Amino acid sequence: MIDLHCHYLPGVDDGPDAMEEALDLARAAVADGITHAVLTSHVDPERYVNQRSNLQTAFAEFSQHLSAAGIALDVRLGGEARLCPELIDLIADNQLPFLGEVDGWRILLLEFPHQMIPVGSVRFVYNLLKLKIRPLIAHPERNKAVMTHPEKIQEFTDAGCWLQITSGSLVGRFGPLAQTIAFQLVEEGWHCIAATDAHNLTNRPPLLSEGREALRSRYGDAIAHSMVVQRPGQILGLHAA
Repeated sequence: MIDLHCHYLPGVDDGPDAMEEALDLARAAVADGITHAVLTSHVDPERYVNQRSNLQTAFAEFSQHLSAAGIALDVRLGGEARLCPELIDLIADNQLPFLGEVDGWRILLLEFPHQMIPVGSVRFVYNLLKLKIRPLIAHPERNKAVMTHPEKIQEFTDAGCWLQITSGSLVGRFGPLAQTIAFQLVEEGWHCIAATDAHNLTNRPPLLSEGREALRSRYGDAIAHSMVVQRPGQILGLHAA
């Protein structure tokens, strides 16, 4: 399985503080059947002033420790970008980490504020699309506005956004409403991908298999495979569309 959203790099955001904690997350991911992980530290000028340059340094150090510990996890550098005007400057300076590229479109993991979808968000998304950047919206099923009015996400999918559903949401880790919305988004037929959004081993663990099994039980092998292997692999250049 391929995890496109996780927080393993130590000391850069609200993920692990220390390197050994970070390595324990990687070990747990491998034990769960995850073979590839994109390390998507928060890029949020108001809380976590991260950009490609400092994250590359942290990524290189983590990769060395991962190899030295003999942990067989293929890691890539990405980022989880909070929707804000500063992203345009980061893009212009080549300081915004992307997940990968599909058919000439760079894929950006884009996060809305948890409580709302800000006014002007669709216009901002269209500005990204003009730059050949396709947003993959992080955990929309956990956004309060989408939980109240799931139809709000459609204008983003109509524009061309893809959706990243949290594996834990599919099994009720974030409550029954987030679980209901997660399945509803999948059932709408929009381009959905499952990922862990792992932060720690306690309440935010790197468990993608539980989401895969929930999808398999409800929709069958093909959809489960597409959301945890095929579509994420396409973004990483590992699998065809």
